[in-house]
Amino acid sequence: MATTSSMFMYSLTIQPPTSVTQAILGQFAGTKEQQIVTASGSRLTIHRPDPTQGKITTILSQDVFGIIRTLAAFRLAGSNKDYIIIGSDSGRITIIEYVPAQNRFNRLHLETFGKSGVRRVIPGQYLAVDPKGRACLIASAEKNKLVYVLNRNAQAELTISSPLEAHKPQTLVFALVGLDVGYENPVFAVLEVDYTECDQDPTGQAFDEVEKSLVYYELDLGLNHVVRKWSDPVDRTANMLLQVPGGGDGPSGVLVCGLDNITYRHLNQEAFRVPIPRRRGATENPERKRCIVAGVMHKMRGAFFFLLQSEDGDLFKVTIDMIEDDNGQPTGEVKKLKIKYFDTVPIASNLCILKSGFLFVASETGNHHFYQFEKLGDDDNETEYDSDSFPADPTEPYSPIYFHPRAAENVNLVESIDSMNPQLDCKVANLTDEDAPQIYTICGSGARSSFRMLKHGLEVSDIVDSELPSVPAAVWTTKITRNDEYDAYIVLSFDNGTLVLSIGETVEEVTDTGFLSSSSTLAVQQLGEDALIQVHPKGIRHIRADRRVNEWPVPQHRSIVAATTNERQVAVALSSGEIVYFEMDTDGSLAEYDEKREMSGTVTCLSLGEVPEGRVRSQFLAVGCDDSTVRILSLDPDSTLENKSVQALTSAPSALSIMAMPDSTSGGSTLYLHIGLYSGVYLRTVLDEVTGELSDTRTRFLGPKPAKLFKVSVKGEPAVLALSSRSWLGYSDPQTKNFMLTPLSYVPLEWGSNFSSEQCTEGMVGIQGQNLRIFSIEKLGNNLLQQSIPLTYTPRKFVRHPEYPLFYTIESDNNTLSIETKQKLLNSEAVVNGDGITLPPEEFGYPRAQGHWASCIHVVDPINAKSTLQQIDLTDNEAATTIAAVSFSSQSDETFLVVGTGKDVTVSPRTSSAGFIYIYRFLEDGKELEFIHKTKTEQPPTALLAFQGRLLAGVGTELRVYDLGLKQLLRKCQAQVVPNLIVGLQTQGSRIIVSDVQESIVYVVYKYQENQLIPFVDDVVARWVTCTTMVDYETAAGGDKFGNLWLLRCPQKASEEADEDGSGAHLVHERQYLQGAPNRLALMCHFYPQDIPTSIQKTQLVAGGRDILVWTGLQGTLGILVPFVSREDVDFFQTLEQHLRGEEAPLAGRDHLIYRSYYVPVKGMIDGDLCERYSLLSNDKKQMIAGELDRSVREIERKISDMRTRVAY
Repeated sequence: MATTSSMFMYSLTIQPPTSVTQAILGQFAGTKEQQIVTASGSRLTIHRPDPTQGKITTILSQDVFGIIRTLAAFRLAGSNKDYIIIGSDSGRITIIEYVPAQNRFNRLHLETFGKSGVRRVIPGQYLAVDPKGRACLIASAEKNKLVYVLNRNAQAELTISSPLEAHKPQTLVFALVGLDVGYENPVFAVLEVDYTECDQDPTGQAFDEVEKSLVYYELDLGLNHVVRKWSDPVDRTANMLLQVPGGGDGPSGVLVCGLDNITYRHLNQEAFRVPIPRRRGATENPERKRCIVAGVMHKMRGAFFFLLQSEDGDLFKVTIDMIEDDNGQPTGEVKKLKIKYFDTVPIASNLCILKSGFLFVASETGNHHFYQFEKLGDDDNETEYDSDSFPADPTEPYSPIYFHPRAAENVNLVESIDSMNPQLDCKVANLTDEDAPQIYTICGSGARSSFRMLKHGLEVSDIVDSELPSVPAAVWTTKITRNDEYDAYIVLSFDNGTLVLSIGETVEEVTDTGFLSSSSTLAVQQLGEDALIQVHPKGIRHIRADRRVNEWPVPQHRSIVAATTNERQVAVALSSGEIVYFEMDTDGSLAEYDEKREMSGTVTCLSLGEVPEGRVRSQFLAVGCDDSTVRILSLDPDSTLENKSVQALTSAPSALSIMAMPDSTSGGSTLYLHIGLYSGVYLRTVLDEVTGELSDTRTRFLGPKPAKLFKVSVKGEPAVLALSSRSWLGYSDPQTKNFMLTPLSYVPLEWGSNFSSEQCTEGMVGIQGQNLRIFSIEKLGNNLLQQSIPLTYTPRKFVRHPEYPLFYTIESDNNTLSIETKQKLLNSEAVVNGDGITLPPEEFGYPRAQGHWASCIHVVDPINAKSTLQQIDLTDNEAATTIAAVSFSSQSDETFLVVGTGKDVTVSPRTSSAGFIYIYRFLEDGKELEFIHKTKTEQPPTALLAFQGRLLAGVGTELRVYDLGLKQLLRKCQAQVVPNLIVGLQTQGSRIIVSDVQESIVYVVYKYQENQLIPFVDDVVARWVTCTTMVDYETAAGGDKFGNLWLLRCPQKASEEADEDGSGAHLVHERQYLQGAPNRLALMCHFYPQDIPTSIQKTQLVAGGRDILVWTGLQGTLGILVPFVSREDVDFFQTLEQHLRGEEAPLAGRDHLIYRSYYVPVKGMIDGDLCERYSLLSNDKKQMIAGELDRSVREIERKISDMRTRVAY
């Protein structure tokens, strides 16, 4: 990377892609339990399905820094653990295993066979495994196939052979599967087309006659080579193969799925064929043929079946009947193939059937679904069709078969897993007036699309919410004896008294507990084996198990202002600034330490840590004073209350808590002092367990109110509940053990405490105003909460109302019947009984029709109504293409909604009969739209923007300025500024940045006096732009359809010349350079994030954070680019990244630097996702890198975490 780059960005992923391209099932942990491994872009994730709760939880997710093209699971004979084979773009085959003890993936083998990158002749596109785990075949889209033999050595370790070639030139592969042949030589079935003759024949006749063949490749284990065993022509439309069980379980062979038919094929057996049933209904085209897009085979004891899914989402159950011998036992010969309608689920990229009776659907778009089987569809009244009625020859005609789709009967949805794929547009805005903005995005396709609001926070489940007689100040829970499993009392402190509630079946007030009820309470603690302590302003009350009460009164004219307790120690601070310390004696009574310790100021808060395992006391007492300091005092008998260390703070501390928490640096647990300040800042600092020194302070702003801290436990780990204007939870990330501080998606609380009872073993109790709330936190893995509002069609773009919290979306779907056409068909005379039923489109999709468009405009209210308020359907086969909110100066700055549409649009080649620009007026604070007029254009407008009180429109290659007239828009100015098609517009002042669909961006200046648009800078690289934004007046950031992000800057001189006063004649007459503008843009930064950017904007994500670039990707990715401020930081992260490339090499064998430079060498960018893998390294590797960087491990981890927490989540 050129270090001369003057600008550096740090790239981070906030939410990894959610689209699943591959899903496989296996026992990867080596236990009886099955796990699901999914690939999303470059991420490999392992999920654990929980059959008892019907949920799926993510165990581990890792970025492999390479494109995962295919996955397969295999198991060596006689073992009980599955391994994972990855086919990626690294030109290598990778075999990994999941190590449950360390919760990580471990790479076992990495064999190089070709160049890197996704190429048509380099294997990696297709992968098949022999069912007995003896060999795997990895193939390319054309020509090359390699077979690797898998075995184990004497140490029972997995071994892999050198590759055996099965190449055939000029052959295209369409599908590949391993045959089930028992323990005979492994056989792989391939769908191939040989195009040798098509290449030589210019007339095209050979292409029309070309055949697709099913080919068997056999690996001869004795001779150790691969032979082409059998080849037979199949239906030319065949696109998919499924393995049929063999050996003792079935006849072996494959199912070949093609257009409108499914055929069973096997060597030395005749073929059997059934058609794919078509939907019947008034709105369905009876001639439309379906094909199979996904399928799964499931074996049960003595039986097996297939579930195949058509492109509508309908599942069909396919079974094979075998010929029986005289004893009624099935032989290996097939009698017939049977098919029947099963149910309808979303269109899947993969289906997985679990042994526990669940079906996992990795959806192509929208949420992934987890279903439970109710029954297997054997006893319903759906018609079953078999192969006896249909010819096996693919060329012979047959009559199609039909079925009526119905609501699901056989499977029942138990969980829907959030997925934002495809994500088409995004806006970051603060509409709820919280301290941090929210992310609003449109995603999904067809009727399963949605408008989503994403908010940073943890999900909280409310258990109890009850009103109290007056407003309490604090709340505690306590056990009665040390060995109790659950809490017995909830103690509430009011200004003038204390209320004790007992926890049982119900929660009710008790009075005979020994607690002083006439005074407020400062602390409650279960002490020793079976005693209780109550600290109140006038003394300490020690309640013994036999209800005897010992009272320690405060010296005269003083009161207790702060207190802290643990199960053996008590420390209180008096109003005079003295600290009194007590320790429990052997007989269970509290003994006061002889001397009081005078502090320099008034004590505001105290904290004793928990007593460590096997010790009799906590070593340290932390004291916070109003002179903005925290002191650590020793509690050692030899040096009691002596000063150990001191830390100065920016404001007075309002809360302290000493706690041991898991730590990623040391790998074990570390003692921390958590500090909350009156200014609302939270600090976490490491407390040395021997010397009491404080080091490595990390800060975070929580909110404007003073911070209060409480020790709680979540998922069995200690956590800190921090309360300010919002409630936050500080915890260790389950995967990386990094410390996370995340707000709770909950009402702001004033006080909190841990809560444990039979009904809720791990919860919290808190006070909000006059209410007592009991709640629990179930999931720590996901810290972005989603709220979703369903939309009608695929959303394309959306825009926000300039004043009110409302959004306007445009949605359109191609080859889909519009509402009016659908009504016409349903109301026609020819509809017979049973055909007129309309099914819910979110489950069954919309009826399809070639050349038709369905499109609408929605008003969405995500804040108050949380729904869509108005839907305007477009008629006459029009489809909305773009939208903008524009205020027109000619209408005294009133804002109108402008929508561009196209009529009879064909996507490829790009044609249309006309385009229109609709104008709508906002009514009732934007909640309703009123149509004003529409203006016809020659082509559909593809970009609209408000510009100096007028409308700027990109129509084809022309840039136009319109003003609003009474009957239609008035064209004021136009210029042809790009060569192909305008797809985006951005503006600042009188400068306009125009994106072309394939020729990057052009800077245009508008000269108002001459009414002229003049392009003055363009780019040297042809970028296929998908989104842009202006970073500053000279710089634009954008993304292209190949998955790159870039920043371009206009030369200073050209920028100044363009803005000179005058006619702009000097720009018009300046000499063109290579048929373009006179000047060129300079590339500042370039990066390949491996997702197609669909939106990019400059914004902030956290309160008080810096400006960053937030981008969203098509597969559901949310990413940020953070600018570096100092050169020193750049050098540090560059060196760290360099070390990590060597020490933490990508899992699938791709070179990290080459991967991030897929199309253009990476420039001015540092990969934060790679840097964050530092905390997952082994300790000695961490120490080694730290030594090279001349820093401590803690310092490096702090720098990495600060880069994220200062600007994002």
